[in-house]
Amino acid sequence: MNILRFLVLLLCVVSCAPIYVNYDFEKDTNFSQYKTYNYYSDMQTGLSELDTKRLLDALDLHMKAHGFSLSETPDFFIDIKSNEFQQAQRSTVGVGLGGGGRNVGGGISIGLPVGQANINRQITFDFVDEKNGKGLFWQAVSESSFNPNATAEKREVHLNNIVKKVLSKYPSKS
Repeated sequence: MNILRFLVLLLCVVSCAPIYVNYDFEKDTNFSQYKTYNYYSDMQTGLSELDTKRLLDALDLHMKAHGFSLSETPDFFIDIKSNEFQQAQRSTVGVGLGGGGRNVGGGISIGLPVGQANINRQITFDFVDEKNGKGLFWQAVSESSFNPNATAEKREVHLNNIVKKVLSKYPSKS
């Protein structure tokens, strides 16, 4: 019974794909001046319409928790872009054939891919100050695995986790 519990725990840990985030910001930014935000009206996220709505809902929820409010005359705008890419296949099975004798040798080896290649999604969050002419002052680029066949609930949870991790380092410390 203990082995079964261990295997279930191991499966849960392995199935939770990590979310990697890289942050960058202008070093002379005074983050305390930013209290309100909005999104660009012509924003092309690269996500489906439903995933865009899920992402913006999660972002609104977490921004509100950080003390920000959505405004028609914001202190900064948020721009979101994404792209999907297929990770290189790393798992292969080698099949070999060889022979030799009397100082003659030869061989053939073939690597056959096992399983499917992972699909990853990169989402870039840009915080842009147009009001003061500062431009881009903070950026987070997240990368995580993506399952195009996931249920709506799983997509919502995953996008919420991405936003939570992205905003965990905002405002950046100089």
